Amino acid sequence: MSRILLQEYLTPVLARTIVESSEDGHGKKNLYMKGVFIQGDVRNANERVYPVNEISNAVKTMKQIIQEQGGILGEIDHPDDLKINLDRVSHSIVDIDMEGPNGIGKLKIIPTPMGQLAATMLENGVKLGVSSRGSGNVDEATGKVSDFEIVTVDIVAQPSAPNAYPKAIYEGLMGMKHGHRVLENLRGANLDKDAQVQKYLRESVTKLIKDLKLK
Repeated sequence: MSRILLQEYLTPVLARTIVESSEDGHGKKNLYMKGVFIQGDVRNANERVYPVNEISNAVKTMKQIIQEQGGILGEIDHPDDLKINLDRVSHSIVDIDMEGPNGIGKLKIIPTPMGQLAATMLENGVKLGVSSRGSGNVDEATGKVSDFEIVTVDIVAQPSAPNAYPKAIYEGLMGMKHGHRVLENLRGANLDKDAQVQKYLRESVTKLIKDLKLK
């Protein structure tokens, strides 16, 4: 039986997402999202069921990788493969544990172009969910998943919505005058120090969010 790509979207309500911020000793603000990253022992919207032992094994492996590498990179939006696209990275998963049947995690928004988009959306009240991305086998008769492995957890809006916020804002910014230049410059900029670029991006994305909410 060949393994398949498995993506499981959790709304902000199901994920019980909490947004937290803190400052380090240098006055730098860090933004985090915490909540349910993967649900066990329930039939989800994709008609799949992840036994608790499968979730537990996948979470254990993730936690070991986090401890060894300092985190696991994740993206904005819903990639259709298991590859981590560096130009789409928005955060790093810094912790994950089992709580009951679920995998409960914490991710840190990092100052990449996509991370800045995610931070601006969260700070402007946009509710974002999460989506686990992994692989495994699915029993067609029961929907039960086996040999499950989580590669990462992405930040997403509603995956079926044509104007899902991350995609719409990214495309909207690209369509704005000089917007593509901002993203290109961000790829090589030091976002911690480049206050002018931060300000322009934040103002541009905030405007796009307001426009999307009015549609």
